[in-house]
Amino acid sequence: MAGHGRDESLADLLGGRRGAVDASVPPVAFAVGYLAAPDRLWVAVVAALVAGVVVAGWRLFRGRRPRAVVLGLLGTAVAAIVVLRTGRAEDFFLVQLAANAASALVFLASVAVRWPLLGVMLGLALGQRARWRRDPALLRAYDRGSLVWAAQYALRVVVFLPLWLAGQVVALAVARVAMTWPLVIATLAVSWWVIRRSLPAGHPGVRHPQPGEVSPATA
Repeated sequence: MAGHGRDESLADLLGGRRGAVDASVPPVAFAVGYLAAPDRLWVAVVAALVAGVVVAGWRLFRGRRPRAVVLGLLGTAVAAIVVLRTGRAEDFFLVQLAANAASALVFLASVAVRWPLLGVMLGLALGQRARWRRDPALLRAYDRGSLVWAAQYALRVVVFLPLWLAGQVVALAVARVAMTWPLVIATLAVSWWVIRRSLPAGHPGVRHPQPGEVSPATA
């Protein structure tokens, strides 16, 4: 990679586009099932589960990592169980709402303790472990990039919570799609731009941490 990585993007390094698209399918299927039979929640639940299984099978066939596929299917299954237990269609989105709130808090906490989660993710993806933390410029860049990710999750909570409280199932499904893969792609692009802009001129980029003096707060 030359310079700051002009030929790469954060999506190339972390992936995420396909997973974000996959995550949109079961909620859409759930909403369609709900519209078809609003008085029979099991129809919507079965539609979401079938959609999840089809997506999982297709991704396995295409060679995606089984772990990622299983986690995606598990999320759909948990959401389905919640709906069947509560009898409220809007609760299909409750797990996602809670997950986004938790993710926003985790990203903010990671910046506060100077272990920005975006740096941890990229460090693992690039096989660097924690070497990036010895580079003050890279640590600062990952702090800023992680704040972009925290804002992404917080924005979803701000949009999803009123809709969930109002029981707007179809609106929740639309918001889920609109704020899943488009927002993930935007977050990947913006956080990558923030990281690159935060690195000083001449820095070789995220693949090449430059050890320097680290303050006690970052040690």
